[in-house]
Amino acid sequence: MSEMTMDLSGAAELTDGLPAGRRAWAMLTYSIGLSMSVLDGNIANTALPSIAAQLNAKPAASIWVVNAFLLAVAVCVVPLSSVVDIIGYKRIYQMGLALFTLASVGCSLPHSLHTLVLARVFQGVGAASIWSASAAILRYTYPRAILGRGIGVSGMVVFTSAAAGPSIASAILSIASWHWLFAINIPFGLISLSLSERCLAPAKGTRHRFDIWSAVLSAATVTLLVRGVDGIGNLGNMSTVAAELAGAAIFGVLMVRRQIGLEIPMLAIDLFQRPIFALSVSASLCTFICQGLAFVVLPFYFIDGLGFSQVWAGILLTPWPLAGGIMSHLSGRLADRYPIRMLGTVGMAAMCLGLILLATLPAHPTKMEIIWRAALGGSGFGFFGAPNNRAMVASAPRERSGGAGGISTMSRLLGQSIGVSVVAVIFTLTAHGQVSLRGTKMAMLFGSAFCVASGIISGVRQPHLVPD
Repeated sequence: MSEMTMDLSGAAELTDGLPAGRRAWAMLTYSIGLSMSVLDGNIANTALPSIAAQLNAKPAASIWVVNAFLLAVAVCVVPLSSVVDIIGYKRIYQMGLALFTLASVGCSLPHSLHTLVLARVFQGVGAASIWSASAAILRYTYPRAILGRGIGVSGMVVFTSAAAGPSIASAILSIASWHWLFAINIPFGLISLSLSERCLAPAKGTRHRFDIWSAVLSAATVTLLVRGVDGIGNLGNMSTVAAELAGAAIFGVLMVRRQIGLEIPMLAIDLFQRPIFALSVSASLCTFICQGLAFVVLPFYFIDGLGFSQVWAGILLTPWPLAGGIMSHLSGRLADRYPIRMLGTVGMAAMCLGLILLATLPAHPTKMEIIWRAALGGSGFGFFGAPNNRAMVASAPRERSGGAGGISTMSRLLGQSIGVSVVAVIFTLTAHGQVSLRGTKMAMLFGSAFCVASGIISGVRQPHLVPD
């Protein structure tokens, strides 16, 4: 408890993190907002049947309760990351948390699907604000020498929140209506807001001009790209998919060309001139393709391939994020002392091995045979994440932490979207859109190839590429 003693005296600008007492309170404040935003990214999935029935909506239309949140995050995260650098992360975190909490009120009160979807859009914008500020919060909270420790704690919060989401949703739905899935955010949001002003480290922005055209081009690029990738996965109208991807490419090129002429670009392409940053982003993209693929295919594998019930499928999947959270905390501490190329390669080797062992299970495995393999895959993912994120955050100047965080978040969102689409294509090619044991195993083996690619990229990060 002594470390949690609040020392809020030093309001002056801090050069290298907060003292231990304030650091603990700052991380508590941040962790509340982060866990809320992660939970609401997937907690609504469990309630979609209830939402559709109560609001008299078609099941296909109710999916927009999830999609609206995710699309809002994807569209807003890069522009908001730029705003983080302009006005300082603290204001963006507070505004995002306030918007997220207010939108949670709206989500808990709607009388139609349209109002719920609109509220979810605002929730997504709030979540994007929180995530955009994440890298800067960690950079200003932890001294550089122990930055990996903070990133490990952040990863543990994300993993445990993701793992707890289905269980929390099921528990709430067993005693109350789906409205309480969102209403439960309100008191926690208010607590984090009340703590944020005094507990978070002070930070000044660069005060450079916000480029509205970059924001427009970014939104157009991301929207068309997400729709195009989703269309590939669902084997939609190929002419429409081609047009969307072509539009994304055109707007993307225009976006990049505009950034070249800006002193501080909104999309932090200048950071890619730093080899450690470019390699870490590439490794992250490959890893999240595999992670997105695994989280979609494993429930199908457990239920349709191995014959387990839906309840047991959820239980058997839980070791993945739980082990990932534990290993993220451990590897974050190790990343402050050992080469990230070693840690990243070991993590990807473990994740790759876990997927291969799951794909080669016997026809009638025991539950324990599945659990330790899933835990191995999740451990590898968690062991990779914190060192890789530390490399990305630490390789950028502290005043550019928002831009680095935006690139990191986009690599995660894009990677997961590609992974989901890969699963859909494999299912379609192997069983005409139906789930087959052969298709699920092929998808996992395909995902393991991305682990290999990420491990190779991690391995070529030489020590001299890491900034002092």
